[in-house]
Amino acid sequence: MNGILTNIQFVHPGFFWLLLALPLLGWWYRRQYRRRYATLRMPSLGSVEGLTTWRSRLRPALPILRLLAVVCLIVALARPQRILREEEIKAEGIDIMLAMDLSSSMLARDFEPDRLEVCKRVASDFVDKRDYDRLGLVVFAGEAFTQTPLTTDHTVVKEFLANLECGILEDGTAIGMGLATAVNRLKDSPSTSKVVILLTDGVNNAGYIKPVTAAEIAQEFGIKVYTIGVGTNGDALTPVSRRSDGRYIFGLARVEIDEDLLEDIAGMTGGKYFRALSAEGLEEIYEEIDSLEKTEIDVTVLKRYSEEFYWLAGLALLFVCLEVLLRYTVLRTIP
Repeated sequence: MNGILTNIQFVHPGFFWLLLALPLLGWWYRRQYRRRYATLRMPSLGSVEGLTTWRSRLRPALPILRLLAVVCLIVALARPQRILREEEIKAEGIDIMLAMDLSSSMLARDFEPDRLEVCKRVASDFVDKRDYDRLGLVVFAGEAFTQTPLTTDHTVVKEFLANLECGILEDGTAIGMGLATAVNRLKDSPSTSKVVILLTDGVNNAGYIKPVTAAEIAQEFGIKVYTIGVGTNGDALTPVSRRSDGRYIFGLARVEIDEDLLEDIAGMTGGKYFRALSAEGLEEIYEEIDSLEKTEIDVTVLKRYSEEFYWLAGLALLFVCLEVLLRYTVLRTIP
């Protein structure tokens, strides 16, 4: 209801002052009614006390119909118009690939409930903010593959993010493979701004493409890389082995992140390195990246107006006709 009212404007709102005359109109009608219909005095009402018919119950509604007709006419005179807004949006979108580590260490419990769940949630919030951008998702552990190619369907990206699990890839941390896969998805993009957000919590120990080589390829294609190292300082409760049924065995392990490598990758490509020590810190990092990579939007607002007084005038006529019809037919009284 509020959304409908916010799109309505009145060309002549001064006519609403006429509504103040309604009590005076009611008083005048009541006075005329008493003059027209004389009071019949009877010695006793015992014989007709409690005797009512449907006509007697409906008759008091006749003045209400006339009152509604007057209200509709006053509102119609105020000339309501519906505002039909149209926005022409020209957006120069940014192509963004999210490259996320899925090694078993992402299940470390120095974040609540673990690193992976926090990273998925914060990345999903980031996707929500990028209305006009194409986004994609690459995951990597001991190997890498494209989970979602570049798309404007952010619902699909968020669904794949929500379903990410450790263990679907061979374990390890192939940072070079993850970055190279993301770069391969961006290199042929016609967009003038191409970005990779690479998130990891470890040291490169797998894959056949070196991280620096992948960074050089990104640099050649004008792709900016933001790198994020996730994990607290010191020790964290981390998967140290795996049972035959697939469940992980946790133990305290040293948090090791190759920050020098991540800084080099970001520096080579014109990006920036961030260290996330907590869930709150990771949220701030994504907010900063969001502010650094703004989409240029050119919005043209067009307004059209639709006259809405016709149906109010028609409604007033309907109330008047209904009142006259009832008054001189089924609810007619004998003077």
